[in-house]
Amino acid sequence: MELILRRDHHPEGTNGSLCDGGQQICSTIELPWRENQRMVSCIPEGRYELVKRYTDKRGWHLLVKNVPNRSGILFHPANDALKELKGCIAPVSKVTGPGKGTQSRVADSRLKTLVFEAMERGESVFLIIQKANNV
Repeated sequence: MELILRRDHHPEGTNGSLCDGGQQICSTIELPWRENQRMVSCIPEGRYELVKRYTDKRGWHLLVKNVPNRSGILFHPANDALKELKGCIAPVSKVTGPGKGTQSRVADSRLKTLVFEAMERGESVFLIIQKANNV
């Protein structure tokens, strides 16, 4: 399975659309692009493997592997990138502004259900991050 994340960068945050085979799964919010600096920037465009991981803090979630010069990049719920993210990607049901969205837990649950089912079928799951066409 290959998920495509097309992003628009803004000074206050990064907004995206996450799709599987042309079908939108959810929107996303991230920190603004700040040269891939740890804790303050979204991650660079590229192709990354997603794996299922469990922690006491987050329960089952998706980890983005092999991000250059970064580690611990996750998909997890958040509705305000600047206040709640440190480089991770938050699925949201609706984008409400640069780096802001609503109903993140609903979108995160929908994404995990789709991806975990693919993993249970033995599929590898990859995330391809691209700039949106209109940028």
